[in-house]
Amino acid sequence: MWKCFKDFDWKKGGIFAAGVAFGTAGIKILSSSDAKKVYTSCTAAALRAKDCVMKTVTKVQENAEDIYAEAKQINEDRAEEVIEDEI
Repeated sequence: MWKCFKDFDWKKGGIFAAGVAFGTAGIKILSSSDAKKVYTSCTAAALRAKDCVMKTVTKVQENAEDIYAEAKQINEDRAEEVIEDEI
């Protein structure tokens, strides 16, 4: 019976046991109420950042629409000038 322990690699077994212990402790830490507060704060910051980005995107879209409308008007005015010059 003790022969199976003779061939056992104690270093690898110890590393595995330490990994299990750290994993269990890590899960307890990640599910703690302090960690929940950190998650909540990070999520709130991400939502604020999203709102800021969306406001900027809206402004850029409005400016792009204005630029497009003005460019279209310029082209229409030039087309009318060309028609008047040809007459």
